[in-house]
Amino acid sequence: MSERVNEGRTDVDYFHGYSVVGLVAVVGVLFVSVAFASGRLLRPVVPTPEKMLTYECGVDPVGGDWAHTQIRYYVYSFLYVIFAVDAIFLFPWATVFAAPGYGGATLVEMFVFLGFLAVGLLYAWKKGVLEWT
Repeated sequence: MSERVNEGRTDVDYFHGYSVVGLVAVVGVLFVSVAFASGRLLRPVVPTPEKMLTYECGVDPVGGDWAHTQIRYYVYSFLYVIFAVDAIFLFPWATVFAAPGYGGATLVEMFVFLGFLAVGLLYAWKKGVLEWT
């Protein structure tokens, strides 16, 4: 009989934890909803033609709405992502490399990984992507 009471108590504690999380989530959603609703009710709404213009850093918009962007900017962003991922993988590698029994295999794997990155960087350099014009 005492085991049953103990099991029931565990279930109550288990669901109590979820009910607290659910209550905090509901309060958070209500808080955000009330903030947005009060902002909508309290703000002045006076539309003018100047307010309806597209804002471009304080400069009046000139020309059409289609802008051409050179592909090299996307390549720069891809190169940044590649090296950011490289940095993310290097930090855990350094901690695993220090652990006993993982030294040689981890070192070889990381040099293979860095080799792939070096080949990609060499390819981008040979294609002239890294030249800023």
